[in-house]
Amino acid sequence: MRIRYKKWARPELEASKFYEDNPEQWKGKWKNHYENTNNPMHLELGCGKGQFISELASENQQVNYLAIDLVDAMLGLAKRNIEQVYNEKNIELKNVIITRFDIERINLILDEKDKIQRIYINFCNPWPKGKHRKKRLTHTRQLEKYKQFLDKDAQIYFKTDDEDLFNSSLIYFEETGFEVISKTYDLHNEPIFEKNIETEHEKMFSNQGIKIKACIAKLK
Repeated sequence: MRIRYKKWARPELEASKFYEDNPEQWKGKWKNHYENTNNPMHLELGCGKGQFISELASENQQVNYLAIDLVDAMLGLAKRNIEQVYNEKNIELKNVIITRFDIERINLILDEKDKIQRIYINFCNPWPKGKHRKKRLTHTRQLEKYKQFLDKDAQIYFKTDDEDLFNSSLIYFEETGFEVISKTYDLHNEPIFEKNIETEHEKMFSNQGIKIKACIAKLK
């Protein structure tokens, strides 16, 4: 998603207690970045404006969340949305960290010591052209990178509107040693999650009559 430059985003992020500007320094020791170091750690790749992570994290305070995006403007909006949700629920914000980083180089900020137990990938760029498919966040090249920091029996929760990306991703998961334990081509009529938190894209596509494809893949 393209978004206009927001001059306030960088200063606000740098002043935020839950934004990390140097994620490389936390590689292998992310649990120490949170107040409750014993919480399991989950990861959202491409958090966008933060609507998903703000709802998810505020409802699951027993889990520590790391949300990643590459655009300051997006992260600035995510910061504000997260703060708003936590304020509305009168909850102390201590289980979320947001950071700016290129997901293609994610192994520079996470390793096996971080023991990520779940990854969320929501409506990522489908990169439909053949020469660009390696950029997909669910491509085998990326999945092999994730395996280096995932904990035993870790899961990936994936949602998309794009059927080609979805079908290809099912193959990618199998090729890299993941077992697809649940899948649907119509998430809103065939729920596979305990609770589905709709993203901004999800609402937009659903309103257009596009069915949401989703799956849960487990590391064997």
